[in-house]
Amino acid sequence: MPKRTQTPLAASDSAQPPEPPARLPADMPRVSAVPTDAECRMLWDAYGMLPNIRVHSELVACVATALAKMALQAGLAVNVAEVRAAALLHDLAKTYTISHGGNHCQLGAAWVQETTGNPALAQGVLCHVSWPHPIDLRADFLPLTLIYSDKRVKHNQIVPLESRFDDLLIRYGTTEYIRTRIRESFTQAEAIERALAETVGMDIHESTFGCGRLVE
Repeated sequence: MPKRTQTPLAASDSAQPPEPPARLPADMPRVSAVPTDAECRMLWDAYGMLPNIRVHSELVACVATALAKMALQAGLAVNVAEVRAAALLHDLAKTYTISHGGNHCQLGAAWVQETTGNPALAQGVLCHVSWPHPIDLRADFLPLTLIYSDKRVKHNQIVPLESRFDDLLIRYGTTEYIRTRIRESFTQAEAIERALAETVGMDIHESTFGCGRLVE
């Protein structure tokens, strides 16, 4: 597993994660260390990912891939395929935890680590809700870009950060503690947005990255 860990943020992730199986089933798809789109979808099938979560993941991957390509052109050492795979797999455990409870970041990271053997992907999945370290795109481009890309997609729509976090407050802001944590996450997402915009040399606040129409 990645060396860095996080404290869960979202209300839906507050419970302790369920015990994952000691080993994957014998018929679990074996995929590359950096899975292709087809291999990521094989894992979606294996873990029974819901259709709406698949659509969300596709859009998050589109945003993350576009940002990765722009950062690569700007001179950062970015593995675009790795960023895309992490985005496609970031909600791998979401369907399971909706039904059984637990932390979808932690469980998904464990599944991704076991299926791919790639700690960079597992770290991205583990930390896609919040990042517990200073924002440094050169050192931590994959997890930071995954956080931002996820926060730009509300269900199946590309939206500004404000719209996404308003939705999170409505759905999950049941206590003042949770509302405070969501606001902290919004502040972090804004900081990541500023860092990405400076890196790629363009205003990305309302960009759709070629992934679909911006919805206010």
